[in-house]
Amino acid sequence: MDSIEQSPRGLTNDHRNELTSSLNPKPQSLGFSARFWAVYREHFQPGLFRKILSEVVATFLLVFITCAAAAINGSDERRISQLGASIAGGLIVTVMIYSVGHISGAHMNPAVTIGFATFLRFPWKQVPFYALAQFTGAISAAFTLRALLDPIHRIGTTTPSGSDTRALVMEIVVTFNMMFVTSAVATDAKAVGELAGLAVGSAVCITSIVAG
Repeated sequence: MDSIEQSPRGLTNDHRNELTSSLNPKPQSLGFSARFWAVYREHFQPGLFRKILSEVVATFLLVFITCAAAAINGSDERRISQLGASIAGGLIVTVMIYSVGHISGAHMNPAVTIGFATFLRFPWKQVPFYALAQFTGAISAAFTLRALLDPIHRIGTTTPSGSDTRALVMEIVVTFNMMFVTSAVATDAKAVGELAGLAVGSAVCITSIVAG
């Protein structure tokens, strides 16, 4: 008898290769949809879809709450004061960090995602997906507010109250403050991780009060 090399389970190598190919077909042999998901599974870590969905929801609620509070404040300060609008912005950031931070990191801003990818080893290949999710959530929130707050026309839009130079310097300072706090409490192993949401939300509230 011809000797046949067998696997530990009694299958020949040829049979085992055929079984493996049938369970994991090559992307070229699949349709477009199946090919897309095959490439997705091959190149991206499990759970990316959950992260993208979390960023859509978190960004939607962030823009919805902050812009709604600002719009109502601009329309009638007796309903929501400037301080109230700032606190609302800080609180929604805190709530979203505790809600989806364990899933996606709760970036809610392409600038945060790019900053993490540049300095904190966040995977660059996930940046476009995060940015797309954040733009989707923000634009959806804006259209929702436009429908709900009519006839208010200024839906949380902000414009400089002084010169462009002063506004630019102020934005640089408050953005540095935000990224400094976020990077410090969310990534440093010595920081108390459970308090990251409170710290970042407080930073948002403070910068809004000072520079809003």
